[in-house]
Amino acid sequence: MSHSETAGGRSIYLGVFGLMLGMFLAMLDAQIVGTALPTIVGDLGGVDRLPWVITAYLLAAAVTTPIWGKLGDLYGRKGAFMSAVTLFLVGSVLAGLAADMGQLIAFRAVQGLGAGGLMVGALSIIGVLVPPRESGRLQSITGAVMPVAFIGGPLLGGLLTEHLSWRWTFYVNVPVGIVALLIISSGIQLRTERIKARVDYLGAGLLTASIVALTLVAGGTYPWPSPQVVILGVVAVAGPAWFVYAERRAAEPIIPPRLFGDRNFTLSQILAFIFGSVVFTVTNYLPQYMQFVQGASPIASGMLLLPLMFGMLATQLTAGRLISLTGRYRSYPIVGSVMTAAGSLLLLLLDVGTGTITASALTVLIGLGLGLLIQSSILITMNSADPRDMGAASGTVTLMRTIGGSLGIAALGAMFAFSLGGTLTDRLGPGNAGRLTAEGGLTPEALQALSLPIRDAFRAAVTSGLHTIVLGTTALSVIALAAACFLKDVPLRTAAPALAETAD
Repeated sequence: MSHSETAGGRSIYLGVFGLMLGMFLAMLDAQIVGTALPTIVGDLGGVDRLPWVITAYLLAAAVTTPIWGKLGDLYGRKGAFMSAVTLFLVGSVLAGLAADMGQLIAFRAVQGLGAGGLMVGALSIIGVLVPPRESGRLQSITGAVMPVAFIGGPLLGGLLTEHLSWRWTFYVNVPVGIVALLIISSGIQLRTERIKARVDYLGAGLLTASIVALTLVAGGTYPWPSPQVVILGVVAVAGPAWFVYAERRAAEPIIPPRLFGDRNFTLSQILAFIFGSVVFTVTNYLPQYMQFVQGASPIASGMLLLPLMFGMLATQLTAGRLISLTGRYRSYPIVGSVMTAAGSLLLLLLDVGTGTITASALTVLIGLGLGLLIQSSILITMNSADPRDMGAASGTVTLMRTIGGSLGIAALGAMFAFSLGGTLTDRLGPGNAGRLTAEGGLTPEALQALSLPIRDAFRAAVTSGLHTIVLGTTALSVIALAAACFLKDVPLRTAAPALAETAD
């Protein structure tokens, strides 16, 4: 029997399609709500709590990712994945039924609790189903889901909100999730020895507290230097240290310290963190440039990022196939880091007078580099972990990517705001600049009603802020390059890690 077949003799590709649908749900939902947010606020109110509609989802997904991975390792990966899909669908229905902003935020957190198990579950199932040498092709296919979700989310969200209701941005998950459950239940047959051990609840609690505290501090939820910030800062520093200590003593840690004994595994987590920082920041702030400076609509600004997304898609698919053919991968993150740095520097050419088509085309190179980074970081992670730790390993790489995105947006976003404010002050004076950016700043529509000098000043300020961000992503890419240079080209396994599991 070839490794492209399951234990039952059926081709794994149908099952992988079901896994892809689950991954697609998690990635899509992080993007689809964005275009519906103005309508949601108009319906439910609570504009002051609007950021938490997104943050609650991402935070819940981040803190539960390694927990779902460990649950899969202990009690069965297929069952854990299907449970995560079910919880995600329950949260989707509840979010669609929300009657006020508080309910919506709470139900988005329920969605996030399920979403934390979707990516890690799919990667860990693939990791034990086929050997890394062959799984490169499959993981390149699953990796293609990310750019599709990034570009499809805003477009689909705008379409559903405009023609149906914002509630359908949540309800749309239900039929897709049901199809995924049906396919996985029949198309994936796993057999793995189930481990009898307790879940590391202390580690899970410390990890959750650390990430929540760090997110609240980085997000500027409380003013400096308030008592809340001081307390959260202490938790953000002491929590991770206590977490590492607790994990070393736990019988079945959430993130086994032994994983980091492998140099390649540790380096691949650095690559995943930097990928998350760069991709989430760029895809969140480039649309602002497209809308404020280029005058594009929200949906059109998403379309203008197609070159970036297709660049990611092309290199993920190509790298996965080449790695499967050759079994060698060290050069891909090195080349990817160089391309990401060069692509970031290329975005410095974006200016107030840059043509729309040119601005869109300039995003290709950074997309090509990011595709190589994410593909190699996942594959190296899977190849560096023991079979029994496959869930924890895939959970860790997903967690690092998510935390990287959250902190990248917070830190680079602060640099964007500082640069924007400085440019406006230089062009318009402190008083006018302060009035222009009061209460969160302008919308692209409101900007058009202002005088030409003010419009020109604001466009220059947005462009300056974007330049600051791409300098930051360039620095991160250089760090990724340094990490990639220390990777060892360890041969990929040519045998499936495990094909025996008590029935899931």
